Parts: sequence; structure tokens; C-alpha cells
Amino acid sequence: MALKETTYSSEFEITNQLKNDFDEAGYIIVRELLDKEELVKVKEALEHTDALTQHSFVVSDGKKGESRMCLWNHPGKDLTGMVCRCEKIVSTVEKLLGGEVYHYHTKLMMKEAFTGGAHVWHQDYGYWYKNGCLFPDMVTVFIAIDRCWKENGCLQILQGSHKCGRIEHLMVGGQTGADMVRVEELKKVLPLQYVELEPGDALFFHCNLLHTSAPNESAHRRWAFLCAYNKASNNPIVEHHHPQYTPLVKVPNSAIKECSNINDMSDKGFMDPSTDKTIVAEKK
Repeated sequence: MALKETTYSSEFEITNQLKNDFDEAGYIIVRELLDKEELVKVKEALEHTDALTQHSFVVSDGKKGESRMCLWNHPGKDLTGMVCRCEKIVSTVEKLLGGEVYHYHTKLMMKEAFTGGAHVWHQDYGYWYKNGCLFPDMVTVFIAIDRCWKENGCLQILQGSHKCGRIEHLMVGGQTGADMVRVEELKKVLPLQYVELEPGDALFFHCNLLHTSAPNESAHRRWAFLCAYNKASNNPIVEHHHPQYTPLVKVPNSAIKECSNINDMSDKGFMDPSTDKTIVAEKK
């Protein structure tokens, strides 16, 4: 079964077919969402200063691998904030979910060469349900910074698994993962897809879509930028370590190329892993 995908252009919009693909499969892929110039600027912000990555921490896969993660709650005014506030991302998520959304959090996932750890099967809503989000009206946008392919631990998804509803999540090898008895049964009836992405490609996926990734045993790192959004009408009923409804000020797509701020992280609200009960992490 082919992946549900399209390629970004200046005329890009969510057609009825793309909306139907998202509703039926639980995801869509938008190739070249970030163009080459935008990608160069994003990589500059991530690699040429430690203003952001100094807030990273280590997540073990319970075996021999580990990944680094950096997570923040508010977009901020820097270049990475322009990415998660830009029209082509936010408006796409709003059309997929059918209404206004706000920024729930963004994270940089860093799987380094040879040592990058695996991530167990899970649904994002398996975590977010516990945060007081009553409905699964939430989407994650996974943007490839590096090439993501089988050899360096790309995402694997069970197509259509969002329709099974929320699965109970338990601690699995130091991570919070879905009940594997249920996952193994779903693997018998749903297509397993390897989501191979080129730098700048993006996967928009529903919060109940089951996904996993293998360890990176290759010589090529795998960095990815993940922006999570919650529907405004789904304001969490309890205060927790991610934001309740906060109006999101969208910016034009041109803001990515025009932004020169890569150092001011003062208003992003980086996460302290000791306050998040959904992960087991070690400060880096």
C-alpha cells in the first residue's frame, strides 16, 4: 500500500483527497515542506549555536542505545519559532483538525550515528491523555532535518491505527509505550509503513497513530524537528508541564527566511525532564 503523500508548492492546499487520506490513514506526507534555503537556516540555528541544544537531555531505550531530546512549550521569536508558527504548517494542521489550534510543544529529536536509541511503539495521545486532553484532537508535524531512512532509524507507522482509539500505555524498557499485546494484534491487520523522508519533508500525523523507530546503527545521524498542536477547543482540564490554550500568532512563510534571531531562547519554556512523568530521562 502506497504512502499518502503530496509535494509542497506555492499553490499547496489541503484538498478533499488529502483530508480524506488523513482521516482514513491517520497521516499525510508533504514532501519539500521546507525548501533548501529554509533548511539551511534551520540547520544553522540548530548546529552553529548551542543556545537551544544546551537544554537537551538523554532518553535511554532501555538497551544499549540512547537519544537526545530538547523540548520547549512556547514557539518563541527565534528561527525555530518561525517554523512552528508559519502559515504552511499551522494552517495545514487547522484544516486537518477542522478548527483553530495552538502550539502544544516542539521538540528536537537527535539520534546520533551508531548510538541513537530506539523508540518503542506508542501513540502521542497515550501521553497527552494523561495530561488532561479530553479528545484526540491533536497533530504532530515531524520534519526531517537529516535524511530519515530505514538504516538510521526512520519512523515506522501502522497505517489506520488511529481508528483503534487510545491504547493503554505502560512503562516499556525505560520508555512509556503502548500495550504490546494489542500492538501485535494490530500489526496482523494493518499495513506497516516505513516513513522514509528527505531533509525538509514532513509527516503530519494524528495523535492516535501508532508509531515506533529502530535504533540508529548507521554512520549517519538522524535529527528531526517535531511540532505538536492541540485544537483550541480541546483545552486540557488540568494544568501540567505543557501549555493550556494559548493563542498562536501565525507568521507568513517568508518569516523563516527573514528571521535572523537564532540565539534568543528567553521565552520558549524549555522542559525540565524531572517534572515530566511520561519519560525517563537524564539531563545532558
